[in-house]
Amino acid sequence: MGILIVDDNEANLFVVEKLLSRAGYTDSLSFTSAQDMFTYLLSDNPFVIEEQVDVILMDIMMPEMDGIEACRKLQCFPHLKDIPVIFVTALEDTSKVVEALDAGGMDYVMKPIKKTELLARIRVALRLKYEKDWHKKQEEKITNELELSMQVQTSLLSEPIYKDHLLMKASYLPANKLAGDMYYWYEIDENRHAAILLDMMGHGISASLVCMFISSVLRDSIRSNPDPEYVIGELNRWMNSLNRQNERIPYYFTGIYLVVDTAQRTIEYINAGHPSGYALIDGDVKDLASNTCAIGFFDTIKSEKHVLSYHDSMQLLFFTDGVYEAVDKYEEAGIRYLKQAASSFMSEARVAEPLDLVLTPEQQQSAGDDMCVVLIQCS
Repeated sequence: MGILIVDDNEANLFVVEKLLSRAGYTDSLSFTSAQDMFTYLLSDNPFVIEEQVDVILMDIMMPEMDGIEACRKLQCFPHLKDIPVIFVTALEDTSKVVEALDAGGMDYVMKPIKKTELLARIRVALRLKYEKDWHKKQEEKITNELELSMQVQTSLLSEPIYKDHLLMKASYLPANKLAGDMYYWYEIDENRHAAILLDMMGHGISASLVCMFISSVLRDSIRSNPDPEYVIGELNRWMNSLNRQNERIPYYFTGIYLVVDTAQRTIEYINAGHPSGYALIDGDVKDLASNTCAIGFFDTIKSEKHVLSYHDSMQLLFFTDGVYEAVDKYEEAGIRYLKQAASSFMSEARVAEPLDLVLTPEQQQSAGDDMCVVLIQCS
């Protein structure tokens, strides 16, 4: 624990030093000017200073830089602004004392100093400082854990696939560090690829954790049997299993799961309560509308796959609801725009980000929800 004493009168410094020493506060430093104090505070590692200095006892009336100006300056440095400042002053001008407190001072003691009063105010200041420091460390710990969780979640997302006859890529813009959107694809064999885009209920830590759990279930299910009806059924079974263990908050998600076969030139898909996707097939745009309920709502789910066939080429574009919300103010015009987007950008898709092909930078920045766009091209 460290206490800094700042007063241009050396006799006052001596009195305060003795009071603190006799009370057991032996770790203190004295300065005859605010400039000298700042030379000390700014000369060492900020983290060291923040840990070592617990309270500043400072006179108001000092030459060059008075205590009020010094206190304002302390607020400009992140590692100094939370150090409690107790003004020790002979001024009886109430307005000056108020100005000192408004500048960031925590408390004040009048001269001549009364030992019991000074020590009581120091104890209060120390309690508040220790409490602030504890909360700050907890916030740093939580921030670090969130950062790690975000990295783990991001690592679960699939890398783009660039092949002669197949392109799979996605854009992901979470509204928070941890989000509930996820996309994933898997190479079943040389000609078949499974892909999913899902949107978990809610945001933040809980949605992220459930999303990572479902990611593991999804991988196992696809390896066992990539058929859309089997995979959706397994995902629903595991979501219900999770909900039975957690009766407070039932979790569910919407999603589009599909299997693309470039040899048979087919797309088998199930849309489980998700916003429509759009497919440009040989020049004609088709809706991949929802054909069952969201996953996790009911114990069993009726999931019947739909099959689309293409002859020359196919382009799929599907989104999470954050993208729809960004164009929702345009109502039907916005939906038509997204549908039309599926029939465009064939030549740009390999070099541009899918989200940039659909929304302007302004629309992306104003988003209040997670945004994800998946683009698939077959030829």
